[in-house]
Amino acid sequence: MKNFSTVGVRVAVVALFAGLLAAPTQAATCEFRPNAPDQHLVVKGDTLWDISGKFLEHPWCWPQVWGLNKEEIRNPHWIYPGQVIYFDRKNNRLSLSRPGSGDGSGSANGVLRLSPQVRTEGLGKDAIQAIPSGVIEPFLSQPLIVDADELKGSPRIAAAQEGHVYLGKDDKIYVRGNLKGGSSFQVFRPGTPLKDPENGKLVAYEAVYLGTAKLFAEAKPGVDVHTFMVATSKQEIGVGDLLIPAPPTVMRNYMPHPPDQKVDARVMGVYSGVTHAGQNQVVSINRGTLDGVDVGTVLQLYNLGKRVVDPGAAKTGILRTTKPTIKLPDEQSGTLFIFRTFKRVSYGLIMQVTEPVEVGDVARSPE
Repeated sequence: MKNFSTVGVRVAVVALFAGLLAAPTQAATCEFRPNAPDQHLVVKGDTLWDISGKFLEHPWCWPQVWGLNKEEIRNPHWIYPGQVIYFDRKNNRLSLSRPGSGDGSGSANGVLRLSPQVRTEGLGKDAIQAIPSGVIEPFLSQPLIVDADELKGSPRIAAAQEGHVYLGKDDKIYVRGNLKGGSSFQVFRPGTPLKDPENGKLVAYEAVYLGTAKLFAEAKPGVDVHTFMVATSKQEIGVGDLLIPAPPTVMRNYMPHPPDQKVDARVMGVYSGVTHAGQNQVVSINRGTLDGVDVGTVLQLYNLGKRVVDPGAAKTGILRTTKPTIKLPDEQSGTLFIFRTFKRVSYGLIMQVTEPVEVGDVARSPE
């Protein structure tokens, strides 16, 4: 498999520093590469996935070889350019200390170079990324995945300022519907229906993101609409467009892990206006939080095995209206990293790939 190219975007994401020296031996599935180097100097533009790929057969196994658990992940530490990562071959682990040094400082010569005790959260922006965040940033706020029931209950723009047909930043709009206590909303327009490749049923809609709107004044008694102001506008907004509560801004701890339960999903959509996806491209799958998929879930990608005509089928002398066929096996093609989830749909970034990925391909729990 090919390791993806790094993207030097400075985004504060979970990394690793404290508590690493006590890391246990990795699980049997997380094997080190036969040609793994003894050490790696961290440089700007590195990612944890990239670095781990230099040492491990499966880069997503890095939390196991660093000995992190979910509780430690919630309290992120950092790795910075200039540090050296060592391969402790005796204990089968990665470390920020030279094997055998015993200094526990995370440096090559016993000198404390970077200490998590003195760093502030603000300095985390200089830490290396877990994955190439620049690729997925547009997908963290939009496009939107909207369930059919959400579509029916969404507040809508019922009117605009007099004489305004299309609206932009700082324009006033009048919204009808239940705000459910919200004050900050995304404006969208129903877009592409997402259908399950397995049964053809409608799963959700990928909505067209138009911008954001802020509540100016709630409807008073005798008034049917709430007053909003357009805060940002990516595309022209008009009467009839819908509102959905803006997602909270949260720190994304992109720590890879297999799903807690078995996942057997299919690729529903490929983005960037293409029919086949490659490395560093985004796809959607027909599984979400209701199926045990969360941010950081790693799935294996497979090209769906085709059904082909069997030219060597035994001849029975019976007149056949159709030719006999055989089902080919699904062939593993890459790794998918889930970075945003909805109820029934998730977005994933293709981390490695050996064959192009297309709609209908399989995404399963790692074996």
